[in-house]
Amino acid sequence: MTKANPMSHKGFPSLDLLITPQELHGKLGQVSILDFRPAEAYAVGHIPGTQHLDLYGVSVNDTSEAPLNAFLAMYQAQFASRGITMDRPVVIYDGETGERAARGVWLLTVLGHKNVRILDGGAQGWVDAGYEMSTEPSPPSGGGLSGDRNLADLATRFDVHDALNDGATVLIDTRRDTEYLGTEKRARRVGTMPGAVHIFWRDHLDDKGALRPADELRAMYEAKGVTPDKTCIPYCQGGYRSASTWVVLKSLGYTKVKNYMGSWGEWGNRDDSVIVSAEENK
Repeated sequence: MTKANPMSHKGFPSLDLLITPQELHGKLGQVSILDFRPAEAYAVGHIPGTQHLDLYGVSVNDTSEAPLNAFLAMYQAQFASRGITMDRPVVIYDGETGERAARGVWLLTVLGHKNVRILDGGAQGWVDAGYEMSTEPSPPSGGGLSGDRNLADLATRFDVHDALNDGATVLIDTRRDTEYLGTEKRARRVGTMPGAVHIFWRDHLDDKGALRPADELRAMYEAKGVTPDKTCIPYCQGGYRSASTWVVLKSLGYTKVKNYMGSWGEWGNRDDSVIVSAEENK
């Protein structure tokens, strides 16, 4: 994909991971497009030429080497089954600038793809821009993903353990208030990580489900001490919502961002994890 004006979309200094409906409309037929919404939403209407791929809820709860490699290999096969190749640009969307698409963009980046973007505003943004949806299926052509993985954007539980005593790293809890406060139990143990700052992932979005302007998002993060000089590790329950935080921080120009793939589904179900209450982080 040809790079757009570096400040042309809501003030984001980096557009490597973002594309607008207008830009995508001008590139139909030149990019591979994946719809990460539920199958019924895809069937009702999708962007023309789109392949469907919904792996929502498929997470890994052990980020040690063997299960992590198996999980990534499974996703690699799923992307390839939809005709995705390393040499063709990819756009991924869901209903909004959402967690499903963000995780897909992050995963494909980790698998080594150099040109994958999330559609800002998702399917709703496409319709709001005046473009039509299609109900015609798009049979995939043969795909193949082979290349070096980009593990610099992925955090394991071992990285998080190391980060607990590292003043140059900030942990970001992107979950709902109820999860952060421990009143909603989604793992064997509740709480949060020592020193983690709480920034709910949906605070990225405006009332239409698209990203808020870059200056607003930058101010929100810097007010919590999340600055570009630090290594940032966002987490949620299964690496979906935290992938949205990864997309936003990368688009703001942060260079050291690692999505914790196992997130609370791993951390909260282990006996060796260090867990505190939200009150202890104040």
